[in-house]
Amino acid sequence: MINIRERMEHYRITGLSLVAIEKGKISKTDQFGVLEAGTDKYVNEHSIFNACSISKFLTSILVMKLVEQGIVDLDEDINKKLVSWKVPDNQLTKHKKVTLRNLLSHQSGIVDPEGSFATVESFNDMPSMVEILNGKTPIEVMYEPESEFHYSDAGFCVIQLLIEDIMSKPFSVLMDELIFQPLSMTNSTFSTSLSTSNTDNFACGHNQNGTLIPGKYFIYPYSAACGIWTTPRDLTKLLLDVMKAVKGQSKIGITKKQVKELLTPQGCKEWTGLGIFLDGTDEKLELSSLGWGVGFQCMLIAYPYLEQGIVMMTNTDTGMHQMKGIMGEIYHSLY
Repeated sequence: MINIRERMEHYRITGLSLVAIEKGKISKTDQFGVLEAGTDKYVNEHSIFNACSISKFLTSILVMKLVEQGIVDLDEDINKKLVSWKVPDNQLTKHKKVTLRNLLSHQSGIVDPEGSFATVESFNDMPSMVEILNGKTPIEVMYEPESEFHYSDAGFCVIQLLIEDIMSKPFSVLMDELIFQPLSMTNSTFSTSLSTSNTDNFACGHNQNGTLIPGKYFIYPYSAACGIWTTPRDLTKLLLDVMKAVKGQSKIGITKKQVKELLTPQGCKEWTGLGIFLDGTDEKLELSSLGWGVGFQCMLIAYPYLEQGIVMMTNTDTGMHQMKGIMGEIYHSLY
């Protein structure tokens, strides 16, 4: 592998944590740097990072669990079960409806309004999901569902609201009960819980020049889209369960059928699965999920059929795509 400490200095990365998988087992775990610039709080395997949009991968797993239980249907018009808010119908939804499948694959026709889905700086500013969807520019369908790809945080807000409406429980509680607890993901929580968390082992966010971001970390009020705080080891537990699901041995009860659905190209893009991105085919199929937010960058890549993978997290926003920075270098040194 490359000299990670030297590359961290080159890219001004404050802290980095990684876990690699080979043959369905953890083969390497490494931590470098500190949780906060200018301190001696070193990153360890329990250090918690903001994984931002990797939340979408977790959301897709929760959805597949609910599909397996017969609670939701990937292809049903979501307005049938939404209670507290509805996707506004228009000419574009006449023939094709918004469904969990096209929401998970960013092909529902919903486009994030410019300037929406920012972070909030205080728990007093936390809007409700309905307030977010009704925002300054209310969420609506802008293209016929399944006709185009538009990466959308709003789509995952709709998924979160649907799940909460049906289950009558907060999204974070459901994720804890159905995913985190069965897999012993004890270092995983959501932004919405930070006010009650002991943040001693939480990484602080840093800008590309290595300076601490104002307030140390920002809060994302929409858990399903980008609210997850977790560790590479916890995410690896989930990845290993997906690999086991391929063989029908998932601990959280994801079946072979559901995992195949997850890994199947969706709609108009062959590189989009359900809540993940795909590359390659057959045995060499690769799934990926990237997280990039204020002060943090993370990357999860796995080959479920080869039982290989790597999860990397940093508490620095490098200002460049993960594959063009230190994570890309580490990834290419391994695969």
